Amino acid sequence: MTAGSTAPNGQPAKARDAGTLDAVIIGAGFSGMYQLHLLRDRLGLKARVIERGDGVGGTWYWNRYPGARCDSESHSYSYYFSDELLKEWEWSERYPQQPEIVRYLNFVADKLDLKRDIQFETTVTAARYDEAANLWRVETDAGETVSAKYLITAVGCLSSANVPDIPGRDTFKGDWYHTGQWPHEGVDFTGKRVGQIGTGSTGIQAVPVIAETAEHLMVFQRTANYSIPANNHPLSAEFKKWARENIDEIRRTMHSSTNGHPFLIEDRKVFDVSAEERRKIYEKAWEIGGLRFRAVFQDILFDKAANDTAADFLKSKIGEIVKDPQKARDLAAIDHPFATKRPPIDTGYFEAFNRDNVSLVNLRETPIVEITETGIRTTERDYELDIIVFATGFDAMTGSLLKLGIVGRDGVSLNKAWEAGPRTYLGIQTAGFPNMFTITGPGSPSVLCNMPVAIEQHVEWVTDCIDRMEKQGIDRIEPTEEAVAGWVDHVNEVANATLLPQAGHSWYLGANVPGKPRVFMPYAGGMNRFREICDDVAAKGYEGFVLTRDRADSRADAVSA
Repeated sequence: MTAGSTAPNGQPAKARDAGTLDAVIIGAGFSGMYQLHLLRDRLGLKARVIERGDGVGGTWYWNRYPGARCDSESHSYSYYFSDELLKEWEWSERYPQQPEIVRYLNFVADKLDLKRDIQFETTVTAARYDEAANLWRVETDAGETVSAKYLITAVGCLSSANVPDIPGRDTFKGDWYHTGQWPHEGVDFTGKRVGQIGTGSTGIQAVPVIAETAEHLMVFQRTANYSIPANNHPLSAEFKKWARENIDEIRRTMHSSTNGHPFLIEDRKVFDVSAEERRKIYEKAWEIGGLRFRAVFQDILFDKAANDTAADFLKSKIGEIVKDPQKARDLAAIDHPFATKRPPIDTGYFEAFNRDNVSLVNLRETPIVEITETGIRTTERDYELDIIVFATGFDAMTGSLLKLGIVGRDGVSLNKAWEAGPRTYLGIQTAGFPNMFTITGPGSPSVLCNMPVAIEQHVEWVTDCIDRMEKQGIDRIEPTEEAVAGWVDHVNEVANATLLPQAGHSWYLGANVPGKPRVFMPYAGGMNRFREICDDVAAKGYEGFVLTRDRADSRADAVSA
């Protein structure tokens, strides 16, 4: 009997009691797998992961669209808690593709014997805090309820697909797909007229691959974007040997860097060098490719005039690559400073527009009116299509969390608590939701980082906190309202010290989802600084949190960690 079904007497079916654990973890990606390993194998707690998919991988399980590839360099896109894992696994390319990342995560899951405690093909439908019992009651679509002292959400920042509600979408008689919900069997574009809406990171990766087999690809551009060549290539035997022999050095670099990548941002500023020297620096960075481009000057994200030099260089590259003058102008009509949205890296994106079978529609000039039975209608004309691809991104940072049906103390839902935007302390906890931890939640560096670095820091902090609670007999932890308010103010303060909020349509602000509050969600103060803050909070007895111990003669009393 599944959740929502009825018993023979017509009454709602009661969820089956699946027992009590120490911890329930939601999601089997990088975060959930590592959290399970630490709670089960380091602390000896009874923990279970609940995962909607039929395998591990998290965002990489769902995102199987053409060209799906990581934008972090492979030797850094790994767990660094284990030298043994690092030495046993070999990446094949500088930037790994989706299938290789899933193979890696399965390798880790098998090596650590994690799958026996992962419940696959199960969706969490509700999670309610039972204050009297100090337990989270987690309900699933399998019709069961599992209870646990700790609830840990590891659902990822980019896993809730944002499918735009364009008028007429459901009347389309062809096939349509969202890149974040891609069929696992793939899609055959051979001989098809394809329309792709969206040119963010996902769309930029998909265009060149779809163009290879489609009869015609019509790219509907809502927002022109910068992109830097990945310069992807197979890893040499020499590089693989260097990475294995320099694990400690790579780890130190990632932990001390602003974005968790295996390189540091240069100390020099844009106007410390001549225009000629600056051009040479940008040219060299363009040839190297990837996210290292934004690290060549330290003030690119803080000084608009400095940023303009990088933006102008990148726009000039579009003009050099794209042969059709109108396409080049439309592709370079970028309305935000460079790197204020996550800067995509690509393999042949701009070059694809030189193909005879690839066209570009500038939706700023001719917006979409509706989707028809046969294609897409703009203010200018109708486009007949066989397939529509929505490369429209995600309800980022909060979407997956708000779909879980989380209800905290006094019956207050997370949706209600966050109705004006997410409110967390350190991106880890929310007031009113005791013992609920969020891995890389809003208010943490998360998407501004090389994700495994942010994930490891959060999981280790949460594990140390739970370990302290268990050893000291502490029953509950949650942040104070004052700590949450102070952290939200700090997140806004550090964001406003950068150019990041100037990209008003960025998903960092939730601007890609109609009706979503406009709040800058990730922490822009740097992963290295964030790590220091979290360590300091723990060292000061979890400053800003209230830790309580239940007693038989009273509700609770505050204790010092």
